[in-house]
Amino acid sequence: MPIKIPDSLPATAVLESENIFVMTEYRAMHQDIRPLSVLILNLMPTKIVTETQILRKLSNTPLQIKVELLRTASYQSQHTDEDHLSSFYTTFDQVREQNFDGLIITGAPVENLEFDQVEYWPELCEIMTWSRTHVHSTLHICWGAQAGLYFHHGIQKRTLPQKLFGVYEHRVLKPSSPLFRGFDDVFYAPHSRYTEVWEQDIRSTPDLELIAASSEAGVYAAKTEDSRQFFVLGHPEYDPDTLAREYWRDVDKGLEIAVPAHYFPGDDPTRVPVVRWRSAGQLLYTNWLNYYVYQTTPYDLKQL
Repeated sequence: MPIKIPDSLPATAVLESENIFVMTEYRAMHQDIRPLSVLILNLMPTKIVTETQILRKLSNTPLQIKVELLRTASYQSQHTDEDHLSSFYTTFDQVREQNFDGLIITGAPVENLEFDQVEYWPELCEIMTWSRTHVHSTLHICWGAQAGLYFHHGIQKRTLPQKLFGVYEHRVLKPSSPLFRGFDDVFYAPHSRYTEVWEQDIRSTPDLELIAASSEAGVYAAKTEDSRQFFVLGHPEYDPDTLAREYWRDVDKGLEIAVPAHYFPGDDPTRVPVVRWRSAGQLLYTNWLNYYVYQTTPYDLKQL
């Protein structure tokens, strides 16, 4: 089934070229069904790239999903055209009275800053507080996961000796979790970050469950016992060339950067990367939508 997004959003043409079913406003209005209402708080500087990646993952499901894009009002993006933002994004003041089936909070390249040094931190705290009463289930990604774990549960992020950068092997620690239904015993996911959260901090927090981890990359996924909050420390939505673009960007800037681990064949950055995370990334988003949003959200969102 389709995702319901504006016809003129740049992601629309990309997704349609990949044979992904994107529904028009007219067709959606004439279906006797309530679509899931999903809000995406996009904190990444490359907003068009990130919105396309996430919309691609949300699309492969038998559910109709109405997506709304949210940006911070307290920080002006320097990398996305204002016309795009004003055309396709809303601000928190415009949605604070609404309820949503799901919320996705993306990562952001600010993990070397303390949380309270991030310019939009107060606004993000307000949104995360609001999500407790206005959103059925929230999926936090990468830095968004670290921010959520700190804000909701007091778990500190820890600075790594060097950037965690590459594609890593993970294991499901709770095979009965519907989030990992259909996963292989070992799966792969990209990471690109300078900080982490510690496994013992997750395990010592009564309301949290650690559900997937990596011997190299550490904590991958945790959730609250009531399944209202999910925290994924990697980037299951990344495109095949995302890590390569990050690598060559830093090389061109003359920055010290290691070749992404387990990504280029033979660790040779001139070769085409082998994608090993696409199916697991797709399944994670699909399972979150199906088992933790669609099957448990009230039909009337005012009941949240």
